[in-house]
Amino acid sequence: MINGKSVLGIIPARGGSKGIPKKNIQNVAGCPLIAWTIKSAAESTILDRVIVSSNDPEVISIARESGGDVPFRRPERLASDDTPAIEVLRHAVDALDRRYDLVVWLQPTSPLRTAGDVDGAIRACVETGAPACISVAPASQAPYLMMAMDEGTRLQPLLDAKGATRRQDLPDAYIINGAVYVAETDYVLERGSFLTERTIGYVMPRERSIDIDDPLDLRIASFLLADAVGGTAD
Repeated sequence: MINGKSVLGIIPARGGSKGIPKKNIQNVAGCPLIAWTIKSAAESTILDRVIVSSNDPEVISIARESGGDVPFRRPERLASDDTPAIEVLRHAVDALDRRYDLVVWLQPTSPLRTAGDVDGAIRACVETGAPACISVAPASQAPYLMMAMDEGTRLQPLLDAKGATRRQDLPDAYIINGAVYVAETDYVLERGSFLTERTIGYVMPRERSIDIDDPLDLRIASFLLADAVGGTAD
């Protein structure tokens, strides 16, 4: 709870994944991928409850073995590749016996996020009076230096750099890292997205901002997590 507001964390973890089969339960530095998110959420000092939403019996079993709270099994109709995240969130909120003031969306594909990141984003949202907050990381490449290429392979600037040619003269750029999404519950359900014209950003360092999408991301995350806990990566 924060400033009298109750806070619900939701970890979405369906069974299907085309890029990496059974991605959410892959071994990462000695633990199932989802276990890292369950751990960081459990260490939060603000979250009142954290639940896992999954359609898959194996994911549910491993989530519970990792200390996760799985109060329901998500319907298969909400577990396809094209299911909007807002529908999964809406189902989770409606399935519980109480309504929370704030909801925090914690994807298992961000295993390097810490409890401090979770609490920091929640505090930023509440203390600034913003209805929503999304974690971001400094962009590794300045978008103002990126090029588009036409059919004749001629290069054109993708964005207007406003006359700046040196990297240090360019505006700072950030990318959504997928680690923490916070919003007032009624606001996100009404707007259908965490990202609106009133959403603020919470900056996380790049080393904690890996969003696992392919096998290389999995290997990098495993290495970084093993290094952080003083072990060895598989």
